[in-house]
Amino acid sequence: MKTVKNRIFLSALSVLFLVGCQKESKQESYVAESHQDKNGYTYESVTNDPTGLRLYTLDNGLKVYLSQNNDAPTIQTYVAVRAGSSYDPKESTGLAHYLEHMLFKGTDKYATNNWEAEEGYISQISDLYEQHRAEEDPDLKEGIYRKIDSVSYIASGYAIANEYEKMVSSLGATGTNAHTSNEETVYHNKIPANELDKFLELESEKFRKLVLRLFHTELEAVYEEFNRGLDNDPAKTFYALMDGLYPTHPYGQQTTIGTSNHLKNPSMLHIQNYFNKYYVPSNMALVLVGDLDYEETIKKVDGTFGKLEGKEVEHPVLPKEEPATEIVVREVYGPTSENISFGWRTKGLLSEDAKYIALIERILSNNSAGLIDLNLNQKKLIQSCLTWTYMLNDYGLIAFDAWPKEGQTLDELKDLIIEQVNIIKKGEFEDWMLEAVINDLKLSKIKEYENPTALAASYYSAFIHRKNWDDQVRFLDDLSAISKDELVAYANELFKDNYTIVYKREGVDENIAKVKNPNITPIQINREEQSEFLQNFIAKESEELKPVFVDFKEAIKRENLDSGIEITHIKNKNNDLFNLNIIFDMGKDNDKKLTLAVGYLESLGTDKYTAEALAKEFFKLGIRYSVNTGSDRSYVSLSGLEENLDKGLLLLEHLMSNAVVDQEAYDKYVSSILKARSDGKTEKDNILWNGLGSYAQYGENSRLRNIFTVDQLTTMDPSELVGIIKDLNNYKHRVFYYGKHLDKAKSALNEHHKVPNELKEYPPAIEYEQLATGKNVYFVDFDMVQSEMLFIARGDEFDPKKMAMSNVFNSYFGTGMSSIIWQEIRESKSLAYAAQASYQTASEKGKHDLIWTYIGTQANKIPEAVDAMLELMNDMPEAEAQFEAAKEAALKKISAQRITKSNIFWTYESLLKRGIDYDIREDMYQQIQQMGMKDVSSFFDSNVKGIDYSVSVIGNKKDLDLEALKKLGKVHEMDVDYLFNYKETAVKQ
Repeated sequence: MKTVKNRIFLSALSVLFLVGCQKESKQESYVAESHQDKNGYTYESVTNDPTGLRLYTLDNGLKVYLSQNNDAPTIQTYVAVRAGSSYDPKESTGLAHYLEHMLFKGTDKYATNNWEAEEGYISQISDLYEQHRAEEDPDLKEGIYRKIDSVSYIASGYAIANEYEKMVSSLGATGTNAHTSNEETVYHNKIPANELDKFLELESEKFRKLVLRLFHTELEAVYEEFNRGLDNDPAKTFYALMDGLYPTHPYGQQTTIGTSNHLKNPSMLHIQNYFNKYYVPSNMALVLVGDLDYEETIKKVDGTFGKLEGKEVEHPVLPKEEPATEIVVREVYGPTSENISFGWRTKGLLSEDAKYIALIERILSNNSAGLIDLNLNQKKLIQSCLTWTYMLNDYGLIAFDAWPKEGQTLDELKDLIIEQVNIIKKGEFEDWMLEAVINDLKLSKIKEYENPTALAASYYSAFIHRKNWDDQVRFLDDLSAISKDELVAYANELFKDNYTIVYKREGVDENIAKVKNPNITPIQINREEQSEFLQNFIAKESEELKPVFVDFKEAIKRENLDSGIEITHIKNKNNDLFNLNIIFDMGKDNDKKLTLAVGYLESLGTDKYTAEALAKEFFKLGIRYSVNTGSDRSYVSLSGLEENLDKGLLLLEHLMSNAVVDQEAYDKYVSSILKARSDGKTEKDNILWNGLGSYAQYGENSRLRNIFTVDQLTTMDPSELVGIIKDLNNYKHRVFYYGKHLDKAKSALNEHHKVPNELKEYPPAIEYEQLATGKNVYFVDFDMVQSEMLFIARGDEFDPKKMAMSNVFNSYFGTGMSSIIWQEIRESKSLAYAAQASYQTASEKGKHDLIWTYIGTQANKIPEAVDAMLELMNDMPEAEAQFEAAKEAALKKISAQRITKSNIFWTYESLLKRGIDYDIREDMYQQIQQMGMKDVSSFFDSNVKGIDYSVSVIGNKKDLDLEALKKLGKVHEMDVDYLFNYKETAVKQ
């Protein structure tokens, strides 16, 4: 690959261009220019664009965004289509999203063993769906559906499931997925750079022709997705907010998932028409960011995507909204804790509003020194609040999601937030805030543009929203041109009594329109068959990409500070940002008050600064600090502009040494802890994965349950917590620095980081025993539409020799869309929206591995889904070709992976916890090369087959068959307070 001259954000650019005196920048320095490459292809670029974008337009209209980044031999890819739920026909909402699913089902060239025969059945199924859609008599309608099911079973005999996933996996791709929203549908992949040719061949074929194969089983998955949305209170709140803000426009009147009635009555014809209209090159963009050669890449793209037939696209003219003149109120009910979401409608992304909104959002909330951060969150006047924006083509919005503290009404919460908005309207924020916010945004851009995935997302977003890249590059300079008076004037024009507010109440949702799932005959998946296209695809050889392994002892440099403390360091060769970490090898297992003390510190000032003043000082410097503690380690961290490291460290050490006890702040802190506990009891994911998951592994003696009681919290002396913080530097510790100027970092540490001659040893850590699993079912009754199950089994103690095998086994058997579990439970039997299984190696030497499976599905499907899952967990199907694909994918992922920058240090740290002091990927690579199907079968028989599971279940008790659960073990109905040890409550037998 070529050496890139304009590597993203070279250090000379990173400060001078993005952090320096921005008010002196001139917009004229960012000019869109047209060029011709050596092969005659015309492209656009922008002068002084630190991302190095070349934007090509093929003859068929396809936009191609190319940018180089050589950190790793990978390429982040996106295929973006200007088509989302806003363009769904009113009579077929959810269409764009369902089409997204169908693009993975293959074409007339792959995923079929006989297209000529299959095509006739698919056409017949399409006609039947039109009859089904038109029929109003329920009995006749059901009869038509039974015929659809029957014909679909016959058609499935000609289909080969998951061939796209098999091929893209064979490339060593990661992140294979897609998403649909209001104005876009985007397809994701990250590929090894040497597989670009094959990827372009496959991906262009994917968009050449739509085949609505295995339609009714995938529709079942969308039903499940719809019903999962009914259990998602934040999603319901968002939809209610959009409905209030956009009473006419599809933004508010058409959800991406669609209505239940439209899902029950789909039209394959409408989906095909939608594809034909919008999935054309002039309405699409291909984004490639990574280790690529511009000239060679565009030739390859033109040779594949350039063959797609081009035509003009006419987008619908969507309704206009009348000006909002009053407060719109909505209410949403569900089991999660109460909160509010409210916001104002703005003009669209290409308007001047977008610039003002970007500034206002950060002035209000920037996770550091925003008005809401300082005046509400830090002072614990509310439980929490975040500000967010959602800018689309026609309109946008600025909104607030907020949770009340204990005893606070939702209206009191709203009024406190509006007070912060009024501060902007009155211009009562400090003058320095505007420039500091812009510089903070620029720091965020440095990090975003350095990351190929984030940069690629910025490109496709510009395409979707028809934003010229030169406007995007100069956007931050445009912000610098906005005066405080102009911003205040805009705020007064926007923030009136014309917002929409959604009150999320805790209670039963009486408006749920649940989609009932029809009984589906399990289809044939023809796992062992291969289309000719797939065979040819696999046979094509790519240029070999050799893995690169890290010599950690060479890559991580070690020195000592004057105090004798070790400082390990890695040089940042990309920009002038740094990250400094003071690491203590002790955590809450050594002293559970440490976590409490760290959280309390956020609310404290010193003898020189208030807590608010400290936050402002850090923000002015372009520095962020954090103090965090985990189970066995604690970190005092500083990051931001290298030039201000010295000042930032001085400020941090001042805080750590001079924090002042504040009883009122402590009382508010305790109140927020107790409210967080209360809120956490209403979150189903928290209950399943944390509460039930921990109890199944550890029982009563768990880290999760080892907490302070209410009495202990309220009677604790906060001076003891401050003492813990002040004493922290007296314990043994070490330093890791990632930055450009080691000498300056050492000088700052030598001057400001004062420690005694003799450092303290750590207190002994509590040991938590992983219990033997099996024969128990732990159940929590929860108001939800779906049900979710987690099977957990304790495996053997960690053995590094199992890392390679578990990697391949998981890919082959339990995770991903081409795995056995996915094919059997979702593709063939449609028994769950989500189903996976994994052999998870322990993250620490001496700890046990875990074998776990997860099922998320309708309550009435649980018995069948469990039977299907347990059958697979006791009798793994052997599919030689599928195994070879999983093996090859694992090798290619290792070959393309590069551990770079600060990740070198953090990877090494994780390996050391496992008792490994070298790059074990080299061993894994060699082991995978030697693997055969018999090895995987042997691994399964020895480590998975016949294991007894502890089962965790969350669902609505009235919908679940508890007798069926008893077949899995003794059922314990668990009280949530007991699970988390919030109060003493007996286990119900």
